[in-house]
Amino acid sequence: MSTTSTPTLNPVRTITVEVWSDIACPWCYIGKRRFAAALAAFPHRAHVDVVWRSYQLSPDTPRGPGRPEAEALAELKGLPPEQVQRMFAHVTAVAADEGLAYDFDSVLAFNSYDAHRLTHLARELGGSQLADRTIEALFSAHFERGADLGVDDALVTVAREAGFAQAGHDDAAVAAFLAGDAQSDAVDADVAAARELGVTGVPFFVVDRRYAVSGAQPAEVFAQLLDAGWREANPLQVLTGDPSAATCTDDSCAV
Repeated sequence: MSTTSTPTLNPVRTITVEVWSDIACPWCYIGKRRFAAALAAFPHRAHVDVVWRSYQLSPDTPRGPGRPEAEALAELKGLPPEQVQRMFAHVTAVAADEGLAYDFDSVLAFNSYDAHRLTHLARELGGSQLADRTIEALFSAHFERGADLGVDDALVTVAREAGFAQAGHDDAAVAAFLAGDAQSDAVDADVAAARELGVTGVPFFVVDRRYAVSGAQPAEVFAQLLDAGWREANPLQVLTGDPSAATCTDDSCAV
């Protein structure tokens, strides 16, 4: 009695996209939206794990309540107020093209360390989906609503909006988390990894630590990044057959 075996296909490998960003970075929010558009159109999006990594553009910014972004940026960069306003106008127009309503008149400069801690907690509690909702809520609160994310109460509100309660963390639990230092090691590890990779600006997107692009690239560039990472992780295996078998080439077909 003979038996036939069913060939098995190689399992599909999930690719990991790590995104180094800072909540205080206006181009990071724009880059997030453009990457999301590319991911939504990617045919293998169910096998893509997006991991948000922490980065601080201004780690020396004092902790606590924020202050007007225009004032802080002019002081940090040594720029005249008129130039700062032109910069704001430019990035606001670009953001609008992505459906974002930046309001730099209300944006407050703040130290983003605790916001990054909150993002790591989100991934621990609810995986990549809760982490993504948290990042989105933080960006929107900062750039569109002028929330003072240097204050714990504002971060508690963001966590509530993102759905922390459904993951077992109500407002009191989030407030207790923020009062401590949990997830600080994760934030510090992200910053150290960025240094090892040579990251000097954000957003910075890395697929499986093999392919990377920097900046708020067009969605088409992110599509190329995803495709390159996918092909590397899941190469097409062509079986060898009869080399004399008839085929059509790209530009001709013999009949």
